[in-house]
Amino acid sequence: MTDTPETPPSSPRPKPAVIVATSQVVRGTVGGRSSLFTLERLGFRVWHLPTILLGWNPKYGPSTRLIPDKETFAGIVDDLIGARWLGEVGAVLTGYLGAAHQGPTLGKLISAVKKQNPDALYLCDPIIGDEGTLYVPPETVAAQKNELMPRADILTPNLFELSWFTGGTIETEMAALAAARTLPADRVMVSSAPALRKKSLSTLLATPHSAFAVEHAEVDGVPHGTGDLLAALFLAELLQGSDDETALARTVSGTFEMAARSAKAGSDEQMLTEYQQTIVRPMAMVTSRRIMERRERV
Repeated sequence: MTDTPETPPSSPRPKPAVIVATSQVVRGTVGGRSSLFTLERLGFRVWHLPTILLGWNPKYGPSTRLIPDKETFAGIVDDLIGARWLGEVGAVLTGYLGAAHQGPTLGKLISAVKKQNPDALYLCDPIIGDEGTLYVPPETVAAQKNELMPRADILTPNLFELSWFTGGTIETEMAALAAARTLPADRVMVSSAPALRKKSLSTLLATPHSAFAVEHAEVDGVPHGTGDLLAALFLAELLQGSDDETALARTVSGTFEMAARSAKAGSDEQMLTEYQQTIVRPMAMVTSRRIMERRERV
């Protein structure tokens, strides 16, 4: 009697690569530092295209800003478009733009990815400002609105950005949802939206046929970069096959837990390394519900 050799376990199907085009800081966990850590911790290969390099988050004070000039940035994008590995890419995430000229150039990259892989997702995080203040010039706002947002499968504005792009004051959940539905994407996730409960924050998700809200308690001293984490987590959930409601709940749970743990530790930065398990297996309790909308009869 001879021993039958065991069949080696099959290799897991590799996850797609994700192109992330956003800011890069030397110190801190905002922009690409947050997006890359999150996606790579979840098993995605990331192609990082920095749109600007800074010493640290500008909220801490000025530091040297390195922005690729138009020709250099376009050359890097052309290299990516012509790369023999472009077929590996299953998603693109864009965030902060260092200059307006990056908008149409990134649009060209997104088109090339979708030509190679029609099922590839494009998430646009249209970072222009927060808390009532724009922190990019008008021409960069226009590049987000005119060049990138119309191409998006997923948009992730915060409440201020939603108000800015739609031109109205938003004070209620239904107003936020109505505004989100005017934006050019199948999925629009709105952070810092009006909540039904006091001392709570809400994140809304509008899809063509449904809408959801996930609420959690406010966090004192929220660390910087939670919007970057939120966008990366949501994209990862969709790429892993989660349905919209599950993806939203898990995304908000992970972001809330990271913010709460980091704030409790006294950090104004996300403590991604220390609390990375919250990215993989979020445990924070959040309240998820479907939003009932009134539809006009045709």
